[in-house]
Amino acid sequence: MNKNRPVNLDLATIKLPITAYVSILHRVSGVILFAGVAILLSMLDCSLDSAESFASLQNSLQQPLIQFLIWGTLAALAYHMVAGVRHLIMDCGIGETLEGGRLGAKILLVVAIVLIILAGVWVW
Repeated sequence: MNKNRPVNLDLATIKLPITAYVSILHRVSGVILFAGVAILLSMLDCSLDSAESFASLQNSLQQPLIQFLIWGTLAALAYHMVAGVRHLIMDCGIGETLEGGRLGAKILLVVAIVLIILAGVWVW
């Protein structure tokens, strides 16, 4: 083993390909969805308790923090869904080359950004 090889410990200088960023964001969106679904289920439970708790939930949905949490969950869902469709397309043998993977990652980002903006418009 060569012990004189250079070691790059500065993570800011490492340049990852776009496919790596797309993959990392897919995992992050899955974690956000896991937490977001718990919040949404709690809100559903609260809304089904009584008419008063439903009215209280409606009032709390007007708060910017709650709207941001809902938008964040919808954004994670949109990104995760589009990335999942990309994986399904790749499983069919489309876009498996290096250039196809890069193009698919760029298309994924554009479609996800459009869906996330539409979700923001819908929430606010």
